[in-house]
Amino acid sequence: MRIKPNPKSQKPSFVPRSILQTLEKLKQALEPNAEHKVVEEFRASRQRTISSLRYLVILFIVPLLVNILFKTFIIQPWIDKYWSQEPSEIFLNSSQEERALTELKIFERKIKFEVLLEKAPELSSNIVEQRVKDQAIALSQKYKTESIDAVANVFADILSLLSFIILCVFGKQQLTTIQFFSADLIYGLSDSAKAFFIILATDIFVGYHSTYGWEIILENTFFIILATDIFVGYHSTYGWEIILENTSKHFGLPENKSLILLFIATVPVVMDTIFKYWIFRYVNRSFPSAVATYHNMNE
Repeated sequence: MRIKPNPKSQKPSFVPRSILQTLEKLKQALEPNAEHKVVEEFRASRQRTISSLRYLVILFIVPLLVNILFKTFIIQPWIDKYWSQEPSEIFLNSSQEERALTELKIFERKIKFEVLLEKAPELSSNIVEQRVKDQAIALSQKYKTESIDAVANVFADILSLLSFIILCVFGKQQLTTIQFFSADLIYGLSDSAKAFFIILATDIFVGYHSTYGWEIILENTFFIILATDIFVGYHSTYGWEIILENTSKHFGLPENKSLILLFIATVPVVMDTIFKYWIFRYVNRSFPSAVATYHNMNE
């Protein structure tokens, strides 16, 4: 059903609307209780700010505490008890097994290399075999603990998500206050500040600057990944690979390089398209001068 526009709202006026708004503000400022109204508005704004910040802290702290407490005292001990009944169960996936074999091979080669460099005494084959066996036992315990931790992370994160959803469902009034607080905060920023945060968001998540120049300058130093991620954002393949690989380890998922590269090749592009559409559709309508500043800063 189409809503007809109100003809009164479209009625032309002989006096410009900006002048009428200025006169209205002047009238409000000259009222006898204008100072009292300003103080009351300031107190209400301060109360909204305090309430918003308090609830934001609750939204962050409560799911975090649920995750830590349930994982430490309930989930992990229960999984550890169950896992101990299956001594043969060590690895959750083939990626863990490959990493363990790689570490074991490196350990064995390191022993032989130190002997060849005369940094260690000559060892018999039995001693070398025993050391490799001890290392294999240590690695099995390490990856068994990693597997238990990954399974516990799944259940703990689900509980954290549920606690967050419950807080959002039962705190609709507080969320509305946060929404108004965020709107006031955004509208209070200058056009340059709005453009700066837009550029910062696009560069961190969906930018496409090259990292090769930084690699050539730094020449394979330890800080290549750190510098490229700081100066050209997580849109680089290094940053996305670190995030996705750590996420896979966190949940005990197999590390699939092809899937990671496919994600990097598609998801940032989709994010960039959505972000540009958002700027064109909404930001350009609400903050046209900020969008103009954004384009000038980007050039």
